[in-house]
Amino acid sequence: MNHLLYSAVARTLPFVLQTKNKQRVCILTYHRVLPERDYMRSSEPTVATFDWHMELLARYFNPLSLSDVIARLDSNDLPERAVCVTFDDGYANNAECALPVLQRWNIPATVFISTGFLNGGLMWNDAVIEALRIAGSGEFDLRSLGLATYDLADFQHRRQAAGQIIREIKHWPPEKRAEAIRVIESMVGPLPQNMMLTNDQVKQLGDAGIEIGAHTRTHPILAMLKLADARQEIQASKDALETLTGKPVRYFAYPNGRPEIDYRLEHRDFVKSIGFEGAVSTQWGVASESSDRWQMPRFTPWDQTPLRFMTRLLAMFRNPA
Repeated sequence: MNHLLYSAVARTLPFVLQTKNKQRVCILTYHRVLPERDYMRSSEPTVATFDWHMELLARYFNPLSLSDVIARLDSNDLPERAVCVTFDDGYANNAECALPVLQRWNIPATVFISTGFLNGGLMWNDAVIEALRIAGSGEFDLRSLGLATYDLADFQHRRQAAGQIIREIKHWPPEKRAEAIRVIESMVGPLPQNMMLTNDQVKQLGDAGIEIGAHTRTHPILAMLKLADARQEIQASKDALETLTGKPVRYFAYPNGRPEIDYRLEHRDFVKSIGFEGAVSTQWGVASESSDRWQMPRFTPWDQTPLRFMTRLLAMFRNPA
């Protein structure tokens, strides 16, 4: 890396963008960190990519834990270029691949876990991806589910088909979507059972200083559930993680996370009422002193070169939400 260039960019761009001395923090959303590039998940960072992400944060930004973010927002005491790293869902590679990088660069992080998938579970979207990875070549006929027939001739077609199916069934009622996954799995055979964290890995993360947050039990679209069921999903994940770790679970992430689309104000109010000290959405933007502590915005970094990654982060400080 050209550290002289990056240092100059970090010093000067906030003046140009008129973001210097603003009380704002970029909360970043990750899901997986992969040992190597995966053609079915081409947007997910590898260990090598995540390493330079974290190096940039360590050298030119001020990484904070989520608890520090909230405390410093409340006291109007955020440092310049404050950033916060979070992970959603609870993938095993958070412990296997991401944790060593976080430790190398001394970056705090929060991992939000959907507890129903611990110890061998598989999220429905991953079931679609893994099924299309191992399905035979040719056509994959899902017309019996009200979907289409998909061409699996090569890697690109498989990735595109998985994306199309996921978009189609994402907002189906949970029971209908679960039945679709059972049908898809029956067409290809057993799917992986080692993608999500184990209880021991959750404890490993916690022992390493990673904040453990709740992300519901089965990652539903809360807005599609009866309120009582949504509350149970939220409460059950908090209870399970507190039992597992022996520590209070202080933070929550809304599945999918778009306000008024994936969750509503009644869910936010319940999250606050049961003792969560803060929560994060996927509303695009950066958190500021005026942000609702139970609906803090986040965004996902996607740039493929260090300079573009760094420039986008600095530019994000113009967008408080």
